[in-house]
Amino acid sequence: MADERLIVALDFHHFDDVKNLVDTLDDSVNFYKVGMELFYSVGTDVVDWLKALDKKIFLDLKLCDIPNTTANGLCSLMNLGADILNIHAAGGYTMMKTAADKLREESARRGIAKPKLIAVTVLTSVNQSDWEGLGYSQLEISAQVVRFAKLAKSAGVDGVVASPNEAKLIRENCGEDFLIVTPGVRPVGSAVNDQSRIATPSSAIQNGANYLVVGRPITKAENPKLAAQKILEEINGL
Repeated sequence: MADERLIVALDFHHFDDVKNLVDTLDDSVNFYKVGMELFYSVGTDVVDWLKALDKKIFLDLKLCDIPNTTANGLCSLMNLGADILNIHAAGGYTMMKTAADKLREESARRGIAKPKLIAVTVLTSVNQSDWEGLGYSQLEISAQVVRFAKLAKSAGVDGVVASPNEAKLIRENCGEDFLIVTPGVRPVGSAVNDQSRIATPSSAIQNGANYLVVGRPITKAENPKLAAQKILEEINGL
């Protein structure tokens, strides 16, 4: 059984690229992220294909709209059978609570397992300059991330997406049962690309992350399976 703390990001345009990577990784990886780039390119077929292989899916579409629209959108996506869905914490308490309540009620009505719902806090690509440009120069990024996390928990959301740099603070403030999903994970020697707030796999887990989302360090590696195995070895036993 693969270590499901590693979620590989399928950031591709073409289905053939997905199939090649998943076939290459084989049974070393069991959890995949399907984001906007892939979902908007190939639609629901990729989710159906992954489910047929008994893979777990984080459907990363980051819904953010008025409460009713967001809640109903999530209930539509729930039909696909993804294991994790997400929304933006910036949509506010009412949006998050409406979404969490509706997803819970609808899954119970249909008699199906409720997917985990997590809220995006502050994108891991946002650096201090970006942050100050948004008018938040008087507030540390980490403080806003924790504020979003506590708000999400109070709204009944299962967890958050945050950089590994904030994982420890979130864990301290939101408890052991709150999910923390961390993008921005980069093994030593990997290119940073467009991420700003990053950490190694082992430090992310030690800081309290439940799941690591890793894309290019695996998907662009000369040997993707070996790259994945090295990450798994690094977090083994943590």
